[in-house]
Amino acid sequence: MSGIDKAAQSAYAHNHKGRAAGARPLLRQIGVDAAMWHEGYTSEITYTYGYYPELSPARIRLALLACGIDHSISDNPEYLELGFGQGLSLNINAATNSGSYWGTDFNPGQVANAREFANAMGKPLELFEDSFEQLSQRPDLPQFDIIALHGIWSWISHGSRQAIVDLALKRLKPGGALYVSYNVTPGWSPGIPLRILMAEYAKREANGVLVDRINGSLEFVDKVIDAGAAYFQNNPQLKQRLDQIKSQDRSYLAHEYYNADWHPMPFSQAADQLAEAKLTFAASAAMLENLPAISVPAAAHAVLQQIKDPVMRETTRDYFVNQQFRRDIFVKGPRPMSIYEHGKRIENERFILVGDPQKVPEKVPTVIGEADLRADIYNPLVKVLAGMPGGSATVGELMASKDLAMLNRAQIWEVLLVLTGAGYVAPVSKSTTPDEDGKASRSLNDLLMKRAEAGAGVDYLAAPLLGGATLVPRIDQMFIVALKAKEKDPAEWVRQVLVSQGQLLIVEGEMIQDEERTRQELKKMFATFITTKADLLKRLGVY
Repeated sequence: MSGIDKAAQSAYAHNHKGRAAGARPLLRQIGVDAAMWHEGYTSEITYTYGYYPELSPARIRLALLACGIDHSISDNPEYLELGFGQGLSLNINAATNSGSYWGTDFNPGQVANAREFANAMGKPLELFEDSFEQLSQRPDLPQFDIIALHGIWSWISHGSRQAIVDLALKRLKPGGALYVSYNVTPGWSPGIPLRILMAEYAKREANGVLVDRINGSLEFVDKVIDAGAAYFQNNPQLKQRLDQIKSQDRSYLAHEYYNADWHPMPFSQAADQLAEAKLTFAASAAMLENLPAISVPAAAHAVLQQIKDPVMRETTRDYFVNQQFRRDIFVKGPRPMSIYEHGKRIENERFILVGDPQKVPEKVPTVIGEADLRADIYNPLVKVLAGMPGGSATVGELMASKDLAMLNRAQIWEVLLVLTGAGYVAPVSKSTTPDEDGKASRSLNDLLMKRAEAGAGVDYLAAPLLGGATLVPRIDQMFIVALKAKEKDPAEWVRQVLVSQGQLLIVEGEMIQDEERTRQELKKMFATFITTKADLLKRLGVY
């Protein structure tokens, strides 16, 4: 359920000759003669399914509060996502939050999928098939509280980026927030020639559909490296990067590396362009990066503190951490909170424990490595939080606990932000959905779980209490389906579904061939689900 548990989850595999264990079909090649590029963005392969928590209104508000920045995002926000891909994040955010939700994506297949999600959810969404230029000309758009775009900015033309700026200038209200993620230099600088070589070979030399051209380009770069190309000899770390690329889903690679437009840029360049829309950098949506003590080398603090210009400071920071990907929140007219107001708002923030209270993390990964967490601080706080009704508490309630008397408000707040960044706790949304019983979330989850049962699901379900999604692997989703159907033996029911689909269970990397062992492993997994996960998922409103 949390990021801490994710690595321990078991998986499944197709028992088909010639298909790698655990692999899913990349896509059904429909319309393979379609144009490879569409306004600079690849359209031959649809985008991967994924949920991105940074897009959640609750997470955007929390990141701004972490940095002491006030905003004008209402309790019932007008929300716009640009380039929503398959629409999973947009639909989950709409299902679990108040407000009105809008989005556009030029790929008609992806728009159709997003509408299927929306129809299942039952909450109205405004979904368009417009380009950003077309959307910016629509006269029927409201003033938005939030405009969000994930994985778009670096992969479109300058004209499309300018359309986003124009849209934010005209349609983002004063005090509203824009979330944008993008590839950034200097972290990407050594890899830019690698990407050029891959993309140019796929475009000019390779044959077949895009997946074949991608594979051909990767094989070609291997040959170049093996032949002793000086660039790769002088940058030996790129061989490791290429090996990582070769292991990734080809649908993801198509959108990450093979667009006609691909523009990593320094933070200063992105900030200057967004300044045309009166936007100012306010916070990172990656929670840990708002905590300099664990996200910047100690020697960098004195240098950064001497830099007065905030754009120059962020640009310099990227050099200290060799930043490759930024998740930035800009605000149109940010206002710093007073110390008093900031403290009061912090005390009212509520968090819920979503990780195993018996497995408090000892380290968290950061952009500069791993940060050690002090057991004498983190363990007592987790113990108190776990003992609160429903496993949740406000900062003020934790401050009032006698068992945490040794911690002040700032320390409790920082611990909760770190654990949030680690996926071990989560902020509780203050939003109220129009249907207080969570009908929209459950209806959407029913569709997602049906897809999981059929082998084409995603590992996330809507969680109204969080105002977003929570990680629920496929097998766990199937257990929920079995429980809702009142199956006598949910583990055996799951086994029979896998058998009917010609799939094998994978446990700790091992593909299980034996029928009896599959039964036993699924029984263990179901017992773990019931004892450690089912109750939390119910409290989060998943089912």
